[in-house]
Amino acid sequence: MSDEFKEIDKVVSIDINEEMKKCYIDYAMSVIVARALPDVRDGLKPVQRRILFSMNEMNLDPNKGYRKSARIVGDTMGKYHPHGDSSIYQAMVRMAQNFSMRYMLVDGHGNFGSIDGYGAAASRYTEARMSKITAELLADIEKDTVDFVPNYDENEKEPTVLPARIPNLLVNGSSGIAVGMATNIPPHNLTEVINGVVCMIDNTINDKDTDVEELMEHIQGPDFPTGATILGKSGIRAAYRTGRGKILVRALAEIQPMSNGREKIVVTELPYMVNKLRLIEKIAELVKDKRIEGINDLYDASAGDDIQIIIELKKDVNANVILNQLYKYTQLQESFGAIMIALVNGKPETLNLKQIISEYLKHQENVVTRRTKFNLDKAEKRAHILEGLRIAIDNIDEVIRIIRTSYDNAKERLMERFQLSEIQAQAILEMQLRRLQGLEHEKIDAEYKDLMEKIAHFKSLLADRKLMLGVIKDEITLVRDKYGDERRTQLVQNPGEIDVEDLIEEETCVMTLSNLNYIKRTPLDTYKSQNRGGRGIVGMQTREEDFVKDMFLSSTHDTILFFTDRGRVYRMKGYEIPEAGRTARGMAIVNLLEIAPGESITAIIPVKEFKEDEYLVMITKQGIIKKTEMASFANIRKGGLIAVNLRDDDNLISVMTTNGENEIFVATRNGLGIKFSEKDVRPMGRTATGVKAITLREEDYVVSAVKIMENAEILNVTEKGFGKRTETDAFTVQYRGGKGLKVHQLTEKTGALTGVLLVEENEEVMLMTSEGIIIRLRARDISTIGRVSQGVKLMNLNDGVTVVGIAKISEEDIKDDELEILDDETSANEESSIISEEETSITE
Repeated sequence: MSDEFKEIDKVVSIDINEEMKKCYIDYAMSVIVARALPDVRDGLKPVQRRILFSMNEMNLDPNKGYRKSARIVGDTMGKYHPHGDSSIYQAMVRMAQNFSMRYMLVDGHGNFGSIDGYGAAASRYTEARMSKITAELLADIEKDTVDFVPNYDENEKEPTVLPARIPNLLVNGSSGIAVGMATNIPPHNLTEVINGVVCMIDNTINDKDTDVEELMEHIQGPDFPTGATILGKSGIRAAYRTGRGKILVRALAEIQPMSNGREKIVVTELPYMVNKLRLIEKIAELVKDKRIEGINDLYDASAGDDIQIIIELKKDVNANVILNQLYKYTQLQESFGAIMIALVNGKPETLNLKQIISEYLKHQENVVTRRTKFNLDKAEKRAHILEGLRIAIDNIDEVIRIIRTSYDNAKERLMERFQLSEIQAQAILEMQLRRLQGLEHEKIDAEYKDLMEKIAHFKSLLADRKLMLGVIKDEITLVRDKYGDERRTQLVQNPGEIDVEDLIEEETCVMTLSNLNYIKRTPLDTYKSQNRGGRGIVGMQTREEDFVKDMFLSSTHDTILFFTDRGRVYRMKGYEIPEAGRTARGMAIVNLLEIAPGESITAIIPVKEFKEDEYLVMITKQGIIKKTEMASFANIRKGGLIAVNLRDDDNLISVMTTNGENEIFVATRNGLGIKFSEKDVRPMGRTATGVKAITLREEDYVVSAVKIMENAEILNVTEKGFGKRTETDAFTVQYRGGKGLKVHQLTEKTGALTGVLLVEENEEVMLMTSEGIIIRLRARDISTIGRVSQGVKLMNLNDGVTVVGIAKISEEDIKDDELEILDDETSANEESSIISEEETSITE
C-alpha cells in the first residue's frame, strides 16, 4: 500500500443510492424554491425580485435617467444573485418586453428583442430603469413591511418578498420549469384582478365567504399582452377552480377583399408567446409541401408593435377554409396549459383563483400591519420628543439657567428637574435658539396635535381588522384607477363547444310552486280556457297538507330569480326546472337551489336580460319597499346573494321590474291600497333595507303589489272566489308611506283579499286554490266595477277551500292556444252541421 493511502486516517462507507437521492433532493429543492417558481405573495422569482430591489437601491426611479443594463446586472450579481450575468440580463430583458409582460416592470431603452424571436442587444448597449408600476411593488419597503435576510456573503441585506401593492402573480403571470413540476400562470387584466380582490375584501368585512364563481364575475379570464382571442370558457373555469386548465387561444385574423377580386387574410394579433417569424416560416413550409393549397403570397407588413401578416389567396378560393386550415396546422391557434403552482410559505402548491387572491390578501394585511406599527412607533417617538420640547419652552428661563450653570451634567440635571427621559433631554440640548420664538412654539403645538391624531388612527387600525382591510381596499383601488386599462384579449364562444341552451327549444311554460316548495315546469297548452264560474282542472297533485301557492309564466331560456322569505335571491335557467305532467307534484326546490334550512321561496320573477336602465322593486309584508338596479343581480353565485336586508318580523312578498318612471300600487289583506310614484323611492344598494311604502293598520299586512300601466285595470281576487276589475284612475296618486284607500268591499261572503293583478282585456288569469285546483279565465269576462264593491263570483269553491294565488297570462302567450281552440270549435261546428243535415233528410 502506498504512503499516500496510509496517511488517510478515516474512510467513510456510504450507500451510493442514498447519497445520490440526498444530493438530488437538495438540488431539486434549490431549483424549486430559489430559481424556477414565483412566490404567491409578490409573483416574483428570486432573480426578478433581486433585479428590482437592486434598481431601487440604485435610485433608478421612473422619473430619473436610465442606467446601463451592464451596471444593473453587475450590481445584482455582485450583491444579491451570485449566478451568471447572462441569466440575470435575460430575466431583466423579459421584464422590459411589452409582448412578454402584460404590465412591464422594467422600462428599457434600446434593443430589448422582438416578437420575431431576435434577442436583445448586449447589456453594454442597452439602458434601463424601473417602470412606474414597479414603484407599487416596492412601495413602503423602507418601513419594515417585509423581512430582510443576509445575502450570499452576508455583507448586504435583501428582502425575502416585496410589499407588492399589486397582485402581480395574476397580473403578469409566471412560467418556469422546476424539478418534477412546472408553473404556467397566464397574465390578467389589472382592473379585473383588483376588482376581484376588492370583492373578497368586501365579503370579509361583511363576514361572508367568497367562492371561485363570485370571483369569476369580476375576473373574466386571462388577458395576454399580445391580445388575440380566447375560445370558450371551459378551460378558464377549470384553471380557476382546480389550478389546472387548457385555454384555447386563437390569433385575431380578418378576411379582406382585394382590388383584383381576390381575398386576403390579415393577422393583427398573435397568441401569447408565439414567435412571429417562425409562424410565417411554418405557413410557407405548409404551402411548399402543398398541405395548404390556395395561398398565392405571404409577407410580413408589421411595423414595430403593429403586427400585420398578409396572406393573399388565389382566385375562387374559400378564405374561411384556408383560415381554418391555418388554425389547425399552425400556431395561429395555440392552447395555453395553465398550471397555477406557486410558493406558499416556501413550499410549492397548486392553487385555484380563490387561494391565490386569499394568499395575496394575507400578505397585504401583514404588510399594512407592519407599516402601521412602524409609523406608530415613529410617531410616538417624535411625540415623546415634542413633549420634552414643549416642557422646555414653557420653562425656558430655568432650562437656560441649568444649562449655563452646568459643566458636563446638564442632561442629568434637566432629566432630574423636569422628569424627562434621556432622549428628551438630549433633544432640548440640541434645540436651536430660533425655536424659542412664539411662532415656533405654535408650530410645535400644531405638530404635536397632528401626531396625536395620527397615533389614534394607527392604534384604531391595529385594533380593528375591518378598518385595516378598508385601508388595503382604498390603496389598491387607487392603483387600479391609476394603471388600469381595457382588456386586450377578447373572450369568444368556442365553435367546438356546445352551449346547452342552444339545444333547448324555447317555449313558454307554466312554472308551479307549492307551499312545501315543490316546483315543476309544464307546457302552457296543457291548460285550456274555460268560462267564468267553472270548476277548473287539477293543476298539481298535492298532499293533504300541501297546496299550490305560486304560479308564473316563463320561457325555458329565461333566468328565473328566486327570492326567499329572508331576503336572499337565487337564480336558475328556465330549462333547469324539471318538466312534469299537469298533475305531477314536481321536485323539491331544495334539490335545485342551495337554500338554507328553514328558508322558503316567497317571490319568483323571470328575467330575459339584465338591463342597466331597469330596476327590481321589492315590497315586504310589513309595507317596506326597496328599489335596486337590475344589473346588481346579473351575477348571482350558486349560494345566492342578499337581495334585501329584512327585519326579524318581516318577509319579502313581491318583486317586480320597473323602468324608474312607473307608478306602484300596493294592496293589503284588509282591502286597502295605495298608488304612488316610483320616483318617491330612491335606488338603493343590494343589501339595503328600504323605505316605507304604506302605513299599515293593526293586524294588517301587504298581500300584493303591481306597477301601473296604460290600458290596464286592477283585478282584485278574494279568498272565497270573488273578484272584479277596477280602472286605475279610480285611485288617486298619493305620497309614499300613506295609509291608502279602500280597494275592495270585503265581507264574510267575500273573505279577505288574496291578491291583485294588473290585467288587460285580451289577457287571461289563473286562480289557484288550496286544494291545488286551477281555473283559467279571460279577463274580459270579469266585470269592471267601482272601487268600493264586492265584485262577482269568479270560481265556485267547496267549503273550507280558498283562493291562495293568482297569475296572469299575456295576450302573446295565449295566441297559439286560442288558434288551437278555434280549430277545435270549427271542427265541432262542421260536425254539428253534418248531423243537422242528416236529421232533416230523415224527417223528409
